[in-house]
Amino acid sequence: MRIIGGQFRGLHLAPVGEGDAKAHLRPTSDRVREAIFNLLINGGYGDPITGARVLDLFAGTGALGLEAISRGAARAAFVDDGAAARALLRRNIELTRTMGVTDVWRRDATRMGPNRGPGYGLVFLDPPYGKGLGEKALASCVEGGWIAPEAMILWEEGMAPVIPQGFERLDQRAYGDTVVTILRAGA
Repeated sequence: MRIIGGQFRGLHLAPVGEGDAKAHLRPTSDRVREAIFNLLINGGYGDPITGARVLDLFAGTGALGLEAISRGAARAAFVDDGAAARALLRRNIELTRTMGVTDVWRRDATRMGPNRGPGYGLVFLDPPYGKGLGEKALASCVEGGWIAPEAMILWEEGMAPVIPQGFERLDQRAYGDTVVTILRAGA
């Protein structure tokens, strides 16, 4: 697993190894991550990455948020409640030397609570597949004020998710057993 583009291009991230079944670590493959960023950059949505505040929910290794920072995002907040995931995430933040522009929060992404700062303009949502956690996390983020008006949400799931009210589906593509859906939040 490596960073695909930007200033950290080619940097290998900490190996997941055998993973932790209880932690549901299932890092986005390099191929799918490259496709995701190509969709964001070349999809006709302007530039949703440069200068963005990124919220990476069910962050795991942090590869999506760190890829965004590598490509010009201003800051990334990583949310994961798994100890194994947070250990890998912290190691990857050290490898990329992004301690000053990252936050790591031990939190259940389905119960975010109130946001005390500005909303996030780019949100990565990569929950364990088939458990309905993406819908719950998105609802929690809306309720807590985590999502900025017109934010882009990139949602990875094992099947096409039900799009919640207040969001517009911009694109949806399947890559093997992963369905990537791009949403835009309402104004």
